[in-house]
Amino acid sequence: MQNIDNIIFDLGGVILTLDMPAAEQKFTALGVKNYNEFFRSGNVSSFFKDYEVGAIDNITFLNALRDLAGLPLSDDQLTDAWNAMLGVFPRERIELLHNLKSKYRLFLFSNTNAIHLDKFRNIYSTTFNNAVFDDHFEKAYYSQVLRMRKPDINSYKYIIDEQGLNASRTLFVDDSAMNIEGAVSAGLKGVHIKPGTTILDIGW
Repeated sequence: MQNIDNIIFDLGGVILTLDMPAAEQKFTALGVKNYNEFFRSGNVSSFFKDYEVGAIDNITFLNALRDLAGLPLSDDQLTDAWNAMLGVFPRERIELLHNLKSKYRLFLFSNTNAIHLDKFRNIYSTTFNNAVFDDHFEKAYYSQVLRMRKPDINSYKYIIDEQGLNASRTLFVDDSAMNIEGAVSAGLKGVHIKPGTTILDIGW
């Protein structure tokens, strides 16, 4: 790829597959009704975002989830259902990261949370003989550690400044059009991974 020195990857839907129907099935099996409304209501959006920027801890998040469900669900039940949306790391995507690392500076920027972070790191380690996922990147930025989330323009600028990146020579790859818009506003070049496509379809 011409005129690119650096690549910042999103995680879910880009490197890690997502399985939203599995999460819906888990929550429905626990007795949660109207799953879509449950996760789209304003108060859920608020505490989800708080959790993604580290403003609340695991216990507070699980309690908020339990209160919203209105059911006496255990922490383990909620955690299991919450993690069900995390899929797998396709080997061909990981091989691509290996190949790209010799040509570009690679980074990760993911809106995620502490429970998911533990889970997907475990998924990766189990799949790839105890390997460490973050080792693919010079640095992996997670929203709950950074305390900023996409598409906040300041979150991209923080990474650009900390790593001394030339934004115009940095590619940002995400499956959210909104996150791409934020990246472009920060001066980055963006590639939107649309439904039905993967990072393997980019003309590297």
